[in-house]
Amino acid sequence: MRDVTGRLMLLDTASLYFRAYFGVPESIKAPDGTPVNAVRGLLDFIDRLVKDHHPDHLVACMDADWRPQWRVELISSYKAHRVAEEHAGGPDEEEVPDTLSPQVPVIEAVLDALGIARVGVEGYEADDVIGSYTARASGPVDIVTGDRDLYQLVDDARGVRVLYPVKGVGTLQTTDEAVLREKYGVDGSGYADLALLRGDPSDGLPGVPGIGEKTAARLLAEFGDLAGILAAVDEPKSRLTPSQRKRLDEARPYLAVAPTVVRVAADVPLPDVDTTLPRAPRDPAALEELAGRWGLGGSLQRLLTTLAA
Repeated sequence: MRDVTGRLMLLDTASLYFRAYFGVPESIKAPDGTPVNAVRGLLDFIDRLVKDHHPDHLVACMDADWRPQWRVELISSYKAHRVAEEHAGGPDEEEVPDTLSPQVPVIEAVLDALGIARVGVEGYEADDVIGSYTARASGPVDIVTGDRDLYQLVDDARGVRVLYPVKGVGTLQTTDEAVLREKYGVDGSGYADLALLRGDPSDGLPGVPGIGEKTAARLLAEFGDLAGILAAVDEPKSRLTPSQRKRLDEARPYLAVAPTVVRVAADVPLPDVDTTLPRAPRDPAALEELAGRWGLGGSLQRLLTTLAA
């Protein structure tokens, strides 16, 4: 990974183009009638982000493997309900709306022609790429995602915050440690423990039965972290209720593996790419062809104007 100085912005790209797809009317189409609402919505979103937050570096982080086998081996239910088709020799196919799938290669081609760094690493999710860039960044980091799992990376001391879309792609919640403490009772480092205790049906994480978000937050406030909670289970004089002690004790097999599944990787082998925010397209001819073929119009032009400013 090249040295990154200045403000780094990391896009959870799939999360954002899903939001764009559902937030922009499907009536937005290319000249041949193909919907391009996700493509244009994502370009508009990037334009807004660059205008409002002025990153020096920008990386579109990708899911090279949206359901890594090493996570599935630890918790078999991990994202299982989102599998459209299993592949023994490679990543399973994720269930994606029919009119979104054809737009993903277009998004990738446009980002490449623009010169916006696009990084996915075999065997890892975009979250892991984001976690690894964040761990190695020397300056402030803005993580743009609709996935609350990445709240675990929030760190005021290092200037790491999450920009979370709360309405479509136009309204963002700037999530720092104060926001996390107010909403969840934990800081960034405690969020992963909260999430694994509470569970997350959208990711197929069962959590600890009977331990909801508020109870998990109270346990973390009293005992510090997951290790402290498990130590309290073994301490007869600790202030756990009998039912909490029983549930946590019975959940030990899950709690032994859940941290590895829930916590994003920080040691992904990142490629040597230039993450500098481009001021001009890397491949103007390819971009012109893509703009004409897919009818990218004002969305692309606005972004090009913003990048050149």
